[in-house]
Amino acid sequence: MSQAALAFALGVSPSVVSDYETGRRKSPGILSIKKVVEALIEHDLKSGGRMLDSLSRVLGSLPAEVVLDIRELEQGATVREFCRLLDAELVACPQLSEKKLFGYTVIDSLKAIVSLSSEDFKRFYGMSTERALIFTGVGTGRSPLVAVKVAGIPPGMIVLHGSVRKIDPLAVKIAEQLHLPVAISSLSSPAEIVHSLRKLL
Repeated sequence: MSQAALAFALGVSPSVVSDYETGRRKSPGILSIKKVVEALIEHDLKSGGRMLDSLSRVLGSLPAEVVLDIRELEQGATVREFCRLLDAELVACPQLSEKKLFGYTVIDSLKAIVSLSSEDFKRFYGMSTERALIFTGVGTGRSPLVAVKVAGIPPGMIVLHGSVRKIDPLAVKIAEQLHLPVAISSLSSPAEIVHSLRKLL
């Protein structure tokens, strides 16, 4: 898509688009970036949708029984806000409670372990790694933290939900190495987690 066409779609001058592309202007913010993405998608669809087809083959979709909910947050929410909504206690890296997150993914951890590859795991991140990954059905918290370490891309936060009462010491050590806030939610069910998180939308 040409700079002129993108500028027209955004209602700005081509020089503004050029300034963003070359780094002469700071990031326009998430709402403007959303408009850019929407303009690029619309342009691709009008041109036959080749880029979207290619992207969908690369990203694919995760099974609904594994990913219980996945959302992006335009305004973002802090680690502290996630803890409040999920009735969760921070058990690792509490100094990062004001860190802002821009999405969340709720995962059935047992089904994920059984059915997904390490490449599939990376698709939990949606549009941003600055998100909370909420693992349900957790016992000690070790498996989710080991999976995150092996994947090599830490999220903004991990929330553990299930029968976990005290997090595994190895999980805490991994979290501290990765500077990754980890919390334990005491909500009653995955459905309640999803319901509570929808209040962020």
